[in-house]
Amino acid sequence: MANKMQWINALSINPSLEKAIDEVVDKIKSKLDGNADLGIIFISSAFASDYPRLMPILLDKLPLPCVIGCGGGGIVGMKNDYQPQEIEGNPALSLTVASLPDVEITPFHIIPDDLPDLDSPPSAWCSMIGVEIQKEPNFILLSDPFSAKINELLEGLDFAYPGAVKIGGLASTSTMGVGSGLFYYDGSNSDQLFRTEGTVGIALTGNIQVESIVAQGCRPIGETYQVTKGQRNVILEMSDREGKIDSPLNLLRELINSLSGEDQELAQYALFMGIARDEFKLELGAGDFLIRNLVGVDPKYGAIAVGDKIRTGQRIKFHLRDAKASADDLETLLATYYNNKQSLDQTIGALMFSCLGRGEGLYGKPNFDSQLFLDYVTDIPIAGFFCNGEIGPVAGNTFLHGYTSVFGIFSSKDTVID
Repeated sequence: MANKMQWINALSINPSLEKAIDEVVDKIKSKLDGNADLGIIFISSAFASDYPRLMPILLDKLPLPCVIGCGGGGIVGMKNDYQPQEIEGNPALSLTVASLPDVEITPFHIIPDDLPDLDSPPSAWCSMIGVEIQKEPNFILLSDPFSAKINELLEGLDFAYPGAVKIGGLASTSTMGVGSGLFYYDGSNSDQLFRTEGTVGIALTGNIQVESIVAQGCRPIGETYQVTKGQRNVILEMSDREGKIDSPLNLLRELINSLSGEDQELAQYALFMGIARDEFKLELGAGDFLIRNLVGVDPKYGAIAVGDKIRTGQRIKFHLRDAKASADDLETLLATYYNNKQSLDQTIGALMFSCLGRGEGLYGKPNFDSQLFLDYVTDIPIAGFFCNGEIGPVAGNTFLHGYTSVFGIFSSKDTVID
């Protein structure tokens, strides 16, 4: 087939770096027709001491024109052609290789000093990335959790490329004291294949479509309130549906008293705030709220501090998170995606960026999110890692999330005929 897109994943759980690389390369070569255009690699932090050795060995065995990747506390890949596998805390290497004809791939490595001022015009951000707005790119972003200034980067990219899908995650480790790592090759930087700061990424333009599913893992409780007085990240007053204005703590107490005993217990340790992102949408449903942590209360004034900026007029709703809520949220989003998608024939692959707090520790069994995804979006490979923070859009803007699973779904725009 001429101009055939391919998206191939290979996973190894061999504890030897050399043998793991040999295994994934052999699997890739056995399936790849022609030349690859892109490599995406996720490697367990169990290999942290070997991070600087990874890329030279890999590129020697499988020459690739462009590679991005990072280390993770857990790794996702394909156990076989049909089954995903999530490896948490143990050695694992997941390599995805893609052949993308008629797709332009622009790699970049950004350190904080590269970021334009947030008052800069869109052209400054476009110059940094190297892609014009008119090309309508989509992005994969992998960042160091400590040095990337990720919120400023996401805000700037949303400003410059407002219609672009931006997905990714912050590199992570499974052990305290182990450094994270980024991997980057753009065809010329053979002496800087391992990075420890900033963000590595790619912009994809041309014959490729990127869609996202952001499962924040919560279910709403109670009614929707409106902030009537707030300052920075603190809600001082809010009103209920009847217009009664009270302190948020008083309204929260009323809500908790109305819950079942099970939910009251859950609210003691798994209560979150959902902030509506669309000011004009009348009926708010799943995916319309950005979930944020409650970071503190002031019993004297009845104020509640939230892990995000708050402004007067915003609508908020309290949420609970547990394994069932997380599973139901993801299944609802996947069912909606499946039912709204006219055809999955052109879908070639997917990436998964999941919080370290999900996985087997949340669900009590392995491979839950990845397998549920493939139950709906079938017959494609999925790869990814467990992150220190997940990057994905909610209601048209891109955010850094926690406790979330973000899926990127890749497909060609054009129909390929045999």
